[in-house]
Amino acid sequence: MTESVLIIDVGSGTQDILLYQPGKNIENCPKFIVPSRTQTVAAQIRVATDEGKDVFLQGHLMGGGACALALKKHLTSGLKAYATPQAALTFNDNLALVEGMGIQLREEVAESEFITSIWLGDIDTFSLRQAIEAFDLEYPQRLAVALQDHGFSVTESNRTLRFRLWEEFVIQGGDLRKLVFTQNIPEVYTRMRAVREIMPEAIVTDTGTAALLGIMSDSLVKPYLDQGILAVNIGNSHTLAAAIRGNRVYGIFEHHTGMLNLESLANLIQRFQSAELTNAEVFDQGGHGATLHPEMRPGWDFVVVTGPRRSMAKPLGWYEAAPYGDMMLTGCFGLLAGMGII
Repeated sequence: MTESVLIIDVGSGTQDILLYQPGKNIENCPKFIVPSRTQTVAAQIRVATDEGKDVFLQGHLMGGGACALALKKHLTSGLKAYATPQAALTFNDNLALVEGMGIQLREEVAESEFITSIWLGDIDTFSLRQAIEAFDLEYPQRLAVALQDHGFSVTESNRTLRFRLWEEFVIQGGDLRKLVFTQNIPEVYTRMRAVREIMPEAIVTDTGTAALLGIMSDSLVKPYLDQGILAVNIGNSHTLAAAIRGNRVYGIFEHHTGMLNLESLANLIQRFQSAELTNAEVFDQGGHGATLHPEMRPGWDFVVVTGPRRSMAKPLGWYEAAPYGDMMLTGCFGLLAGMGII
């Protein structure tokens, strides 16, 4: 690797950014932890709401979460929201349901002092370039991005679809590096493909994939991979756990962090270690689901945790991964590992 790479791990609360510069110790590479785009867009919507202005959303499909909640409150206040069909997919894959929320689909809206135009997209290259060049750094030509992509379906629950895709991955061999897309992106991953609309040559993967690869790159975790580890990423919105041996994932479950506490998390992990956890068990609790390969056996005693809300699990005594000394960049390091750089 002779080129610098801008690595971005897009979360619901923050976007964690690493400017990888070959030839420099990773610990000395520039890094930023800043609000994610959904938080930025949500703030812009709230300003429009406070000013009594309608909003026009244009640009690209991106992550919802905070911006979807802000838009719902905007509409509840009696103000209008317009969106291009492309941007509207941020709020639901079924545009009829988007319209049912009260969002009016338009390719364009006449400029007006009563309308705030807001650009949607998971990656804001203009702001990134400003931030990097402000420190007399050269903006790189290569970009790698991790974001959570549930997959596209007009009729299927995104929780159901996401775990059908994870199940296919586990059954087909569970090699995480195959989920780092350097060239063609499967059509089902529309959020990743939207990043390619912004940066045509971007390398993309799911945040779950990046987090797991990052955990595996921790120097104290590597010696345990041959016997098997249970990797847990407790994010601001989602918690993902995976049983990994060597380079193969034998099982995965995913839940919403806000629905978990110490007791429920410990119970899920115990049942996962026993290879007894079922998809229905997690889904019925409001989580995304679980999938276990038929060859997965009980065990997985070495549990590794990372993520901004990992403190939830501190009483359980799990090892806290911090590859290259920085837990918040676990996903960025995972992308570098998936690209074969580290």
